[in-house]
Amino acid sequence: MGPRPPSIDALAASLDDGTLPRALLVEVARASVEAWRRDENDDPQQAARGLAASIGRLKPGRVINATGVLLHTNLGRAPVHPDAEAAAAQSGTSYTSLEFDLASGHRGGRGAYARRLAAVVTSAEDALIVNNNAGALFLTIAALGAGREVLVSRGEQIEIGGSFRLPELISASGAKAVEVGTTNRTRPKDYARAIGPATAAVLKVHPSNYRIAGFTQETGYQELAAIAHEHGIPLVADIGSGLLDERVPWIEGPPPAWLTGEPGARQTLERGADLVLFSGDKLLGGPQAGVIVGSAELIERVRVHPVARAVRIDGPSLAGLAATLEKYAAGKGAEIPFWRMASIEKSALHARCTEVLERSGVAGAIVDGESVPGAGSVPGRGIPGPVIAVEATEQQWRRLLEADPPVVARRDEGRLVLDLRAVAESDDPTLAAALAIACR
Repeated sequence: MGPRPPSIDALAASLDDGTLPRALLVEVARASVEAWRRDENDDPQQAARGLAASIGRLKPGRVINATGVLLHTNLGRAPVHPDAEAAAAQSGTSYTSLEFDLASGHRGGRGAYARRLAAVVTSAEDALIVNNNAGALFLTIAALGAGREVLVSRGEQIEIGGSFRLPELISASGAKAVEVGTTNRTRPKDYARAIGPATAAVLKVHPSNYRIAGFTQETGYQELAAIAHEHGIPLVADIGSGLLDERVPWIEGPPPAWLTGEPGARQTLERGADLVLFSGDKLLGGPQAGVIVGSAELIERVRVHPVARAVRIDGPSLAGLAATLEKYAAGKGAEIPFWRMASIEKSALHARCTEVLERSGVAGAIVDGESVPGAGSVPGRGIPGPVIAVEATEQQWRRLLEADPPVVARRDEGRLVLDLRAVAESDDPTLAAALAIACR
């Protein structure tokens, strides 16, 4: 008779270090013992420890983002302002006036305060907030275009992360996407020719993660609005990244060069768009949300559509978004973490890079680099600044991932590149210690 495997309960108990819940450890133990019985491992105890450790690494946790990507989708985009975090925490841990009008004592509209703020900071008639921008677009097209046609330039038939494809989303909403123009050139007359009795709206989508260069032409918002309005149909503009105002009045000096060509919600409305859609967790710097601003009449049509409930935003995210919008309304947008990181001076970054290298004792160099906004915002544009470059192997990069907290850095042709723009200054000593261990 061969050796007996350990009992499931005993094996699970031996794995319990407080990291994973008991029920999950039992499953790990059972899977490891069953694998042993199939001769897939020699030691169920060791196999169980390895499996438990790998599952533990899947738990969402804090990391140090040294990639230079400020809005890193895989790392949760950018941190929100502490006031937004506090508002979300309060909303999630207590009863709130989420849908209760304290003035009348009756049921109120969800997000009435945040909606008013969104309208104020964009100079819109009204606003609506849902769970994300894809939801905002789906809801808008379903409400305005179901059973009819929506015109969109062939060059704007985007696909973004997660295989999200615009034509498929429009089709799922019940509308029919009608391609206008060609991939690289779409003229005003292309839209005018395509408009017919079945046309419900014209949709213009700002490319979120690519740029078409060379022999190109696109129809601007103002021209497109004139064409749409001449035929009595609305222009819907999905600007994606959530830049509220192209003048960027919340930071000192002129608008940064890396924002060139990025449409602002306020200016897109001024150019004639009837509805403007954007994300809450990109350049806006708040939690995940989809914001729709513009015509009060169209907002109401969208708000009462049945899909609106399916894509509604949760209470904590709504509270966090309201706190973020308050910063802009108060002229304090520069306090939002994304804008604070994007505005760090080169000299300050160079001093921090020097300090990290000296603390770590690692032989590295401070070289010119470029951070990027990320999350599909401002494609092809970067924010110049110094970075740390260290000759390193794949193994050393992985050692940084094993640090506590993990450090996510960049690899570039045999070099380990650490960009401190998205690293909190208080984390510099921790980063230096992790670098020293990884490269020893």
